[in-house]
Amino acid sequence: MPTASVTAEAVRAGRVTAVVAVQESLDLIAQRDGDIDAFQVVRGDRALAEAAAVDARSDRASLPLAGVPVAIKDNVPVAGEPMRVGSAATDAAPQAADHVVVERIRAAGGVVVGITRVPELCVFGATDSVFGVTRNPWDLTRTPGGSSGGSAAAVASGMVPIAHGNDGMGSVRIPAACTGLIGIKPGLGVVPAELGENDWFSMSENGALATTVEDAALLLSVMAADPELAWVASVDRRLHVGLSTTPPVAGVALDPAWAAAAEQLAALLLREGHDVQRDEPVSPWDPAGNAAAVAGLARWFAGTAADADLLDRSQLEARVRRHALLGRLVRRTPIMRERLREAWRRKAFAYFAGHDILVTPALAQPPIESRRWHDGGWAATMFANIRYAPFAAPWNIAGFPAITIPMGVHPEAGTPVAAQVVAAPGGESLLLSIAELVESAKPWQRVAPAFA
Repeated sequence: MPTASVTAEAVRAGRVTAVVAVQESLDLIAQRDGDIDAFQVVRGDRALAEAAAVDARSDRASLPLAGVPVAIKDNVPVAGEPMRVGSAATDAAPQAADHVVVERIRAAGGVVVGITRVPELCVFGATDSVFGVTRNPWDLTRTPGGSSGGSAAAVASGMVPIAHGNDGMGSVRIPAACTGLIGIKPGLGVVPAELGENDWFSMSENGALATTVEDAALLLSVMAADPELAWVASVDRRLHVGLSTTPPVAGVALDPAWAAAAEQLAALLLREGHDVQRDEPVSPWDPAGNAAAVAGLARWFAGTAADADLLDRSQLEARVRRHALLGRLVRRTPIMRERLREAWRRKAFAYFAGHDILVTPALAQPPIESRRWHDGGWAATMFANIRYAPFAAPWNIAGFPAITIPMGVHPEAGTPVAAQVVAAPGGESLLLSIAELVESAKPWQRVAPAFA
């Protein structure tokens, strides 16, 4: 599967039709998704009809995503398709209208070939639900992460070149780290959210998953309606870089290979002439760190409760019912006030007053097992999620942009390792520039070896 940028340029120039590009993607889905189970809906003839409409557009030569096959996560509306959000409790009726990011993707010439699997209500960090278990293309026994695991698996297996995801506690960056992709979560308000009842109290953002920096920038620019984001410039100044490998959750063990991923990225930046200092933004024992943890957990629980309140609770998974119950209790307490969140935001802004970027590991451990986690208890899921993916959530609470960059392969697990880079609000272009620097110096395998 060519990159999105290559496909769009070929369709704009008339060397390839959108119909041919979309048919190739549909053929790959038919061949590969039986093992991976990334797709909730494959749009088949409807996608081909939309591709033909792209070929007929008078403005085809100017479309940023001309004819590009795109996957959309199953928690935003796609007109004419059901939005199940991984739950038997949701309505199977077709949605009446597109979410704004889907509107923008289609207006740019992108073709929605399918809708990707999520865990129920997008709560957890592995993608399994009553509809199926999504598997990691690098190792089918492991999860592709969550909640955008279906989108990540679709891209990492080469079925589509780019995919939409969203990120409330790491749900773009965690799957990107699990599957060797670029995954970018923009800062608060850069892309319209409109996710569930309340965007998990403004922690959730729509973002992009791709195999190249160019493609990630392209998709983000379309979703943000900001063409400038598509142009990835070289870093033209000396950066002040903070490096932290301390997990923000007390008691979490860090796998050496994941620590090395962050350290290798920092070493690369040092060789490029940037100032790199090991400097923790917060420790698990810092009051601001505790404020971040409490504020994040409270909104995770309460956001789930707000989404579950609209559904028949008897049809929800037991672990999601427990999560929502905690949310109903929490939202009546003072810990939902903005005071705790603002304490962490002040700490984060203070850190970035002295640093341009922060480099951390993307995960603490390799991807967890791919299985029916929803058959087990809430506590088992929570322990597994926090143990392997603690680094992402603080930046949802702060509303700062962050990106996951592939940094090689784990020497024992055989799955990718990655670093996370965080910037202050407005830093999306800088993050993409850092990722491009890494891509040029240390190229990664675009898709999983079995699907290359």
